Amino acid sequence: MLPDKPFIYLIIIKASMHKYSLKLLFGACFGAFLLIGFVHTSSAQQKRAGVIAFYNVENLYDTINAPGVNDVEFLPESAKRWNSERYWAKIDQLAEVISKLGSPENVPGPAIIGLCEVENRTVLEDLVKSERIRHLNYQIVHYDSPDRRGIDVALLYQPRYFQVTNSRSVPLMLKRDDDSRLYTRDQLVVSGIFDGEPMHFMVHHWPSRLGGEERSRGHRVAAARLARSLVDSITRIEPNAKVVVMGDFNDDPNNESIRLHLNARNDRNRLKEDQMFNAMGTLFRRGVGTLAYRDKWNLFDQIILTQSFLDKNIGGYRFHSARVFNEPFLAQQEGRFKGYPFRTYVGNTYHGGYSDHFPVYILLIKEVP
Repeated sequence: MLPDKPFIYLIIIKASMHKYSLKLLFGACFGAFLLIGFVHTSSAQQKRAGVIAFYNVENLYDTINAPGVNDVEFLPESAKRWNSERYWAKIDQLAEVISKLGSPENVPGPAIIGLCEVENRTVLEDLVKSERIRHLNYQIVHYDSPDRRGIDVALLYQPRYFQVTNSRSVPLMLKRDDDSRLYTRDQLVVSGIFDGEPMHFMVHHWPSRLGGEERSRGHRVAAARLARSLVDSITRIEPNAKVVVMGDFNDDPNNESIRLHLNARNDRNRLKEDQMFNAMGTLFRRGVGTLAYRDKWNLFDQIILTQSFLDKNIGGYRFHSARVFNEPFLAQQEGRFKGYPFRTYVGNTYHGGYSDHFPVYILLIKEVP
């Protein structure tokens, strides 16, 4: 018998309660949540499990022309013909993904969700109020960024599993070749108490590869340095802090920004004292990706942890496993791009899909009396 206790799912999109077996739990696939629950392992021991996830939801714009926001591409009169019908269809589809995250573990949804490519708080409010997930009572942490496309990052959480104690939005200051400012997404830092344990969550969407990977590399290096400084500012005060850095980094785990400047590696058994653990690195080495371009898979969507999640001597939640949530319904089913993420648009052509990225997730466990 499983004890009658709630599961908490921490996904970058949602959370819910459920019970499941250890076998199902550890075989699970998660794209954007954190789940917490009790798993029966023996008459003398139980494990509580949690899932943390991230999801790039691909251009979640409303249909209203907002002053000072470059959203003209997603208006009813634009070439994309972005209208209310398509907007609400996308809201429903994203809520569907959220409701199914954790379904391989028989867990119908998440506790904390990190998102990127959202236009404003309004679209987040529409998402959390969607019929499919409104019962999960997600709360929103969101700040408007100065991004030139008007898109932001955000964190959603279930207040019965996570209590926010502090949050801030940190600007990334970049310069163009002409010395003018390049406006991009801020970096979101949210601290709080998760299931009785202090945790810190950072949500990122680093500068794109527009103009080429090499030409734009310096912008992502700058983003990595800022992110690392934020992690270090937390660990200086709290040396064993559990910090989750998640996002769309527009770089793979082996790129300079991740390996050298964020200082994150994937071999948990060979980490140096100042290095972080990239939970997605092993998947990338196996050829698993979250987005595809010109028949090449990239794994830009990653979850990176401080080593406190690996240390057996530190109590609370520890890292168990990671996965890309690439279920068939999220993929293109036919044509040249079969197997690629099923997108909302390809150029200005409406396809009616979910996103051009797959969600990612990690599984955390802790022993309880």
